[in-house]
Amino acid sequence: MLVAFSVAPSMPADSTGSVSEAVAAAVTVVRESGLPHRTSSMFTEVEGEWDEVMAVVKGAVDAVARFGPRVSLVLKADIRDGYAGELTAKLDRLEAAIDAQE
Repeated sequence: MLVAFSVAPSMPADSTGSVSEAVAAAVTVVRESGLPHRTSSMFTEVEGEWDEVMAVVKGAVDAVARFGPRVSLVLKADIRDGYAGELTAKLDRLEAAIDAQE
């Protein structure tokens, strides 16, 4: 399964509105999981089996919870049995489709 998620404290830590320290704690959990992952400016994607991916998401939420009493989590999942390597394979198929249109 692929999961794209965003997690942050509901209130920023400082007057700039930045939540980067809390997000860094969450991304550290993802990186230490050993699962295939990618982080962009808005979401972190992680790939693996249901239980291991959800454990990583929970760990990321727990890490952010240290920064405030309330946590916001946005999660989108692509659950497709029998497929692995989709973190990059989906993009490869997209690029091939774009190339075919040219």
